[in-house]
Amino acid sequence: MKKFQTPLFFNSSLIQEIKKNRDSEDRNKKDFSPSKLNFGTIEFILPRFFGFCYGVENALEIIYKAIEENPNKNIYLLSEIIHNPFVNSELNSRGVKFIFNSEGKQIIEWDKLSNQDIIVIPAFGVTVEVEKKITDLGLTRYIYNTTCPFVVKVWNKAEILGKQGYTILIHGKYRHEETQATFSHSKQYAPTLIVRDIEEVKVLSDFILLDELQNPLKQKEFFEFFKEKYSSDFKPDKHLEKIAVVNQTTMIANETKEISEYIKSIMIKKYGIENLYKHFADTRDTLCYATHHNQRAIYEALESEADFSVVVGGYNSSNTTHIVKLCKKKIPTYFILSENNIISKNKIRHYDIDKKIEIETDNYIPEKDKVKIILASGSSCPDSIIENVLKKLLSFFPKANIPDNYKHLLT
Repeated sequence: MKKFQTPLFFNSSLIQEIKKNRDSEDRNKKDFSPSKLNFGTIEFILPRFFGFCYGVENALEIIYKAIEENPNKNIYLLSEIIHNPFVNSELNSRGVKFIFNSEGKQIIEWDKLSNQDIIVIPAFGVTVEVEKKITDLGLTRYIYNTTCPFVVKVWNKAEILGKQGYTILIHGKYRHEETQATFSHSKQYAPTLIVRDIEEVKVLSDFILLDELQNPLKQKEFFEFFKEKYSSDFKPDKHLEKIAVVNQTTMIANETKEISEYIKSIMIKKYGIENLYKHFADTRDTLCYATHHNQRAIYEALESEADFSVVVGGYNSSNTTHIVKLCKKKIPTYFILSENNIISKNKIRHYDIDKKIEIETDNYIPEKDKVKIILASGSSCPDSIIENVLKKLLSFFPKANIPDNYKHLLT
């Protein structure tokens, strides 16, 4: 695996030591059991895999290289480099400006840019339409592309399958930058449709099984339900006969598999198992390895008898939100940006992913002789923030027994 040069202030000597020890014990990365830091009155359970993934480190190395190489030029990011507010704020402090926000709203008009400015494509990639706009405006002279290689892999797979006559079904969040980019690239080669979850797939499957899908009323119903989620040339009566599933790489891996298996079962029901692969393509290899590893590591960590979990990351981070979803199914879970959300031993301010607001919870740490906490993060959260959260929680336990090999790392 390539070693990237990312800024030291995103690193943590404590977390690096933990990860280094695990890697030396498990060089092939087959052991998904969590790391446990036992301080007597408090124990931290850290998933085997968390923090910056390959795609994030690649993006950060490239953009900081762009900053270093162009000290006297304007640098524009098409949107947030990754979904972490501290990383994006740090880039802002270095003069980097954002053309679009994470919701796709343009905040800097194109006429403000010149062909001497630096354009940086974020890790999520860019739509074909924006790419064409940049070219048409002559802004391609200085471009740094940080698109995650695993996102590009999905685009390439969609292109291959599209040329083979498959309709591309994207499992993703429609407004997410990555899904928008994948949709934009995929629809060049194939009819393309986006589904959010298994419930939408079940609705889609009802349409697939219809014999009278040429009925204009049924087609109208289809287009209303999937409004803005289909390519302009989409014909339900024709394009639901041969389907391949790909995904936004940060979705829950098991959900993508569930969707793929469900579509597979529908195609067997309609066309017979002997004709399955004329109508369905197995595309499990588009799952991002980091997403898969992080989620599997969370499942393993949740097998521990923890009192609650703290998940750290940007509130608009898809992969982090999915980790929160997995944790809160089993134990109380608090989704925070940083240690600043931990107000005291008795109060924590955290993000409710259902209400989409920050709320405060009292008495989140139980009164008991030993408290066990799962501490996790998404793949866009710096290790330095994880360390700060751990130290903040540890400070509430003055009788904690810190082993000698960690004392120098916790000062």
